[in-house]
Amino acid sequence: MIQIQTFTFNPFSENTYVLYDETKEAVIIDPGCYNYEERKQLKDFIDNQELTVVQLLNTHAHIDHVLGNEYVKRTFGVKLHLHRKDLPILQNAASRAEFYGFPNYEGSDVDVFIEEGDVIKFGNSELEILFVPGHAPGHVAFINREENICVSGDVLFKQSVGRTDFPMCSFEDLENSIRTKLYTLDDEMVVFPGHGGITTIGFEKKNNPFVKF
Repeated sequence: MIQIQTFTFNPFSENTYVLYDETKEAVIIDPGCYNYEERKQLKDFIDNQELTVVQLLNTHAHIDHVLGNEYVKRTFGVKLHLHRKDLPILQNAASRAEFYGFPNYEGSDVDVFIEEGDVIKFGNSELEILFVPGHAPGHVAFINREENICVSGDVLFKQSVGRTDFPMCSFEDLENSIRTKLYTLDDEMVVFPGHGGITTIGFEKKNNPFVKF
């Protein structure tokens, strides 16, 4: 059974997730840890739980979600997985870091390009990849249908959706992703978003004012 530990990092209050199961193998999704204290908090949890990190996954490459990529790669010896269409966003991360006041940002290279339908495996668990562009051109979500888990990044929030006023964003694409990909999932599926608290697909279909079911 998948266990999920949430950390809220950096001034953007970004949610970083560690997913692991009974085998103690783990994946880290969207490490937003920037300063020493945040990175120590992440590593201490992994060490205390005696986890073995086997994958580093990005839902997308906006700066608040990738601040800890290189730290995680270096510390745990894992490869970075990202959708190819978000590579330009990652390559522009250094300039966004300077703009938002992260002078010590360390850039990172993609090791594995992921596509919709790919399956990420760790321990006895699997995460299926959904391609859900709009907030970012290569945005993906990670789901486990058996355990009703969806790590949605910045596509769907509790009673909100991701911003589409950044370069390479599209509200039309975002709405289509939510309607055709996320809203077709089980109503009981729990959504772990990139910011804010958890929600469910069923709740958002009834209550989200931006994309109505």
